[in-house]
Amino acid sequence: MTPFKLTDELLAEIEQLIESRGDTNLVSLLEDIHYADIADIIDELNEDEATYLIKLLESDKTSDVLTELDEDVRESILSNLSAKEIAEELDELDTDDAADIIGELPNEIIQEVISEIEDRDHAKHIVDLLRYDENSAGGLMAKELVKVRENWDVLKCVKEMRAQAENVTRVHSIYVVDDNDKLKGRLSLKDLLTTSTRTHISEVYIPKVDYVNVNEKPEEVAKIMSKYDLEAIPVVDEIGRLVGRITIDDIVDVIREEAEKDYQMAAGISQDVEADDSIWDLTRARLPWLFLGLVGGIGAAGIMGGFEEMIKQHAVLFFFTPLIAAMAGNVGVQSSAIVVQGLANDDLKGSVTNRLMKELLLALLNGTILATILLLFTWLWKGDFLTSLSICLSLIAVILVAGFIGTFIPLFLHKRGIDPAIATGPFITTSNDIFGILIYFSIAKMVLGI
Repeated sequence: MTPFKLTDELLAEIEQLIESRGDTNLVSLLEDIHYADIADIIDELNEDEATYLIKLLESDKTSDVLTELDEDVRESILSNLSAKEIAEELDELDTDDAADIIGELPNEIIQEVISEIEDRDHAKHIVDLLRYDENSAGGLMAKELVKVRENWDVLKCVKEMRAQAENVTRVHSIYVVDDNDKLKGRLSLKDLLTTSTRTHISEVYIPKVDYVNVNEKPEEVAKIMSKYDLEAIPVVDEIGRLVGRITIDDIVDVIREEAEKDYQMAAGISQDVEADDSIWDLTRARLPWLFLGLVGGIGAAGIMGGFEEMIKQHAVLFFFTPLIAAMAGNVGVQSSAIVVQGLANDDLKGSVTNRLMKELLLALLNGTILATILLLFTWLWKGDFLTSLSICLSLIAVILVAGFIGTFIPLFLHKRGIDPAIATGPFITTSNDIFGILIYFSIAKMVLGI
């Protein structure tokens, strides 16, 4: 399949057809375009054009397009649709996607939209999902699944599965429950096909099944599904009843959102923002960490001011200040990034002490190698062994301290329940810059005997 590419010519043709109300030609043009690509097209249209296009498409395609749209674009389009029109689109969606869209609507519209949904079971399931916190497994799950009872025989099981599967887009697993809907296990399709029709499900189902509670955090669900390579995972309530399932496509969205959030935090952006947000929103997200960087710079400048006389006597020390600060920041970010990644993937093993010792040994080895290279370069350049030695000893010390801070801070924040991703950004860089400058000039002062 050739990847879709939205060209200026295609966009211009679509806009012209919308303006001229060439409905037949427009529908024909979009017929073979994937709904995700249609969402990209709509993102480029103005509000009136986007609304017109949404109303023109068939509901089964429009509903899928709505799930792919940016939230702001979707909100503006839905504001131009009646409650009945929105309900018609939601009728075509899985309950989790429908609940997500309804949750974005104003409170005064939600009840009206739900009352317009023709499939009352579908509406009931959506209402059930709206009860859960969106930052939980319950808020992430869909109600569509295939379940069978342990006391059924294979023949009845097959009949019931056929009826249930009509409402399920993709059957990943067959879940087994008791008469109270408590999750008992899962059923292998192979066992179902190779077993006598009179055999009871209780004799052939697999009791071992991974599941999550409705209150579990999405990040934890993502870890479980990633660890065990699951395409779907059942969700149970507080008393073990099967209430839904989470599929891999929803988890991919969670992983992507978490990665974007961590990347922004590492870059010193304190809020979830996008490039198209307003200047004011972008400023509020960036300014706090920029202010921290300013304070750190002022602190470093103040430290250097305390060694002004030494710098006058040994001006060469000043030229290596950016190198020391940069190495401190780089080592700190590297160390913290490894720890944060390990915490995110649940890969960190052993005690905190062992982790710190390993990082210190690594920093010592790297520092010694880099310092040796720097010593030879500086000595050959300036011919002053003591000054060169002071710079190199400082570099080793700075790398050791930066490695310690970069490892300890994320672990400390994690223990306190704070997202350790915050440690990989300006916080680590700024703190290491200040400590690096202080260590650099303090060691130089001792070695040079000033």
